[in-house]
Amino acid sequence: MMKTTHILAATMIAGTALLSGCASNSSPTRDMSYTNPNDAATYGSIDSIQLIKVESPNSGAGAVTGGLVGALLGNQIGSGSGRTAATVAGAVGGAVVGNDVESSRNTPHDMYRISVRMDNGDYRTVDQDSVYDLRTGNRVHLVDGRVYRYQ
Repeated sequence: MMKTTHILAATMIAGTALLSGCASNSSPTRDMSYTNPNDAATYGSIDSIQLIKVESPNSGAGAVTGGLVGALLGNQIGSGSGRTAATVAGAVGGAVVGNDVESSRNTPHDMYRISVRMDNGDYRTVDQDSVYDLRTGNRVHLVDGRVYRYQ
């Protein structure tokens, strides 16, 4: 009976030693368990937040649209050569007004550049219009190109 107890104890110790050698930590930055392995690429921590100014260039769409509308309205005035002059004047005036409207809509504005160190070791940089309650060091989740605080 004593011999059986010793053999059983030795077998348990050997089994425990073998199984503990199989354990590993596959995540380089955190010991997180994910139901989906791709989640390590969408979760991370904020490394830095910077305020940047963004300027949008004029595309010319405002001038083209304004010119077309102005020409259409100018064409409704007069007849003959007067109609032609009114169409040209409407096109030029509409283009100038359309360009001014587009320029006023594209004024420089503030954006936040958020650098995130992902759980899989990658770095991602996201520009977004607000940071709400985000701070450096917060755990975050990236969804559709935006950074959200993760609790």
